[in-house]
Amino acid sequence: MATETIKSFSTYKLGNDIEINRLGYGAMQLTGHGVFGEVADRENAKKVLQEAVVSGVNFIDTADAYGPHFNESLIADALHPYKKGLVIATKGGFKRPGPNQWVANGDPKFIQENIEGSLKRLKVDVIDLWQLHRFDPNIPVEETLAPVADAVKAGKIKHVGLSEVNIEQIERAEKILPIVSVQNLYNLGNRQWEEIVDYTSKKGQAFIPWFPLASGPQKLADKLGKIAAAHNATTAQIALAWLLKRSPNILLIPGTSSIAHLHENLKASEIVLTDAEFDQLSK
Repeated sequence: MATETIKSFSTYKLGNDIEINRLGYGAMQLTGHGVFGEVADRENAKKVLQEAVVSGVNFIDTADAYGPHFNESLIADALHPYKKGLVIATKGGFKRPGPNQWVANGDPKFIQENIEGSLKRLKVDVIDLWQLHRFDPNIPVEETLAPVADAVKAGKIKHVGLSEVNIEQIERAEKILPIVSVQNLYNLGNRQWEEIVDYTSKKGQAFIPWFPLASGPQKLADKLGKIAAAHNATTAQIALAWLLKRSPNILLIPGTSSIAHLHENLKASEIVLTDAEFDQLSK
């Protein structure tokens, strides 16, 4: 049963023109084992997506490689025709030989196929945000992004983002076309991309942490537990609230195949950590 929309979402303007709620939804878990094949319970997966939108989510992250292909088709099946203002971000640039196998492929023909396939599967004329999964070490990124730039000129892609990149790679890509977002691994327990969070914030780019729910090493457990108790919250909610406070350009895309867990994640938007709590967790 649908619940009322959570009113406390803070928002971010992606590319300075698309306003989205900072707490979104990542659809990767709505696939088969190893992010491969069809999701086991398709009807449940559709209900989770529908409930996310009813509850105020207007940013959903997917990819050509999830399934591959099944995840994008599932989103269209569950949500098309799309609610006004709903942004569906997708990605390209990974071949999927089998479960848990991810092979970067920056071949321009493959990228073009990814884009055209995503447009068809998502049933859209324009992809609001298309992201390159990885730089392919065997192909210059200038070649990889050429069909992306063509798709932007043709009006098939509105904005472009990158994933798992450093500053040098962001700057190299920006010589080809504007970059509005970066999606790197980042969470309370793994802050290897700290400089990228700050860099993207200064540049006016969104930072989208993937795997946002990892709560970190055992040494954080006691601190997390105490702060969670003070807010009558779960440790996962505190981990998400920490990310929201970390930088205003952070967009969260926690994923789940459970409606109850979905609502738990969304309630993190209602938690405002004090500066002292944030500092405690940041140490």
